[in-house]
Amino acid sequence: MQIANISFPEYPVFLAPMEDVTDPYFRLMCRQFGADMVYTEFVSADALIRGAGRTGQKLELGRDLRPVAVQIYGKDVDSMVEAAKIAEAAGPDILDINFGCPVKKIAGKGAGAGLLRDIPRMLDITRAVVKAVSLPVTVKTRLGWDASEIIITELAPRLQDCGIAALTIHGRTRAQMYTGDADWSPIAAVKADPRIRIPIIGNGDITTPARAKECFDRYGVDAVMVGRAAIGRPWVFREIKDLLEGNPSPEAFTPARQMEILKRQVADSIEFLGERRGILHVRRHIAVTPLFKGIPNFKSTKIRMLRAETMAELFSIFDEVAAFLNPPQVHSRPEADCFTCGYA
Repeated sequence: MQIANISFPEYPVFLAPMEDVTDPYFRLMCRQFGADMVYTEFVSADALIRGAGRTGQKLELGRDLRPVAVQIYGKDVDSMVEAAKIAEAAGPDILDINFGCPVKKIAGKGAGAGLLRDIPRMLDITRAVVKAVSLPVTVKTRLGWDASEIIITELAPRLQDCGIAALTIHGRTRAQMYTGDADWSPIAAVKADPRIRIPIIGNGDITTPARAKECFDRYGVDAVMVGRAAIGRPWVFREIKDLLEGNPSPEAFTPARQMEILKRQVADSIEFLGERRGILHVRRHIAVTPLFKGIPNFKSTKIRMLRAETMAELFSIFDEVAAFLNPPQVHSRPEADCFTCGYA
């Protein structure tokens, strides 16, 4: 599969852009576990132009393994063009436009999925951004505004005609937000449309290796994108790739190894943001990681974890939890490949 002149292996698996999640360190970790491409947190066009807050920090790509995409969002042509040029200067491989964010403060103001209610403006923005930069431009969007407006099958060819190099479709409407099941049938219909010449990337409920394989086999997509399932579980990419590639000796992510990975996430987050902000940032990973599921009487310990204010305090609690976990096992891969243990 190719996006413009960028080649990907068979069955590409991408890390979705997620606000307050896909920071440089997390992107690097997901790449090292097998993600074929990663995306930055989405970047507000208006904030990027103003140089507001930590917006510019989102464009720091120095640690990324290539290819990497920057995603921007906004509601008018001029600001999106100016932001696209600023983003291009940061040196990504792909520039992605967000037409899918459903949250009220974005969609309610006419950006993100809000543009599903103003298709002419969406197309104007897309054409203008494609013309303004030399990078491949891609789009991420949803099925439509709500169940009565499933428009993606007719929208996809129109976006393609604007010059985009690939299209990612989340199998939900804006009204669904992140609830209910993702519907991949319209995604399959877009992929089967003879008018479509660009790669179609499917997104929504890719939570297991088996589901990823099913989406390739059943819906015919060119790539899949993993979002929330990677939070607190970056090793999900290696699990998916092992199945897709027919790896006869899948890598074993024992509880002890998962703990090592989680500790590295904490340390990386603190290095990136400082101790206080870094711990606040990584809490969502701690809250949802499957590592702690099934431990008896864990609620009070989880609360202590989420209230910890220093790395020393948090790691001390982790060490207490380790008593409930299985002992470490010998890794199936050579130590030189095991970055989570400090060998790479």
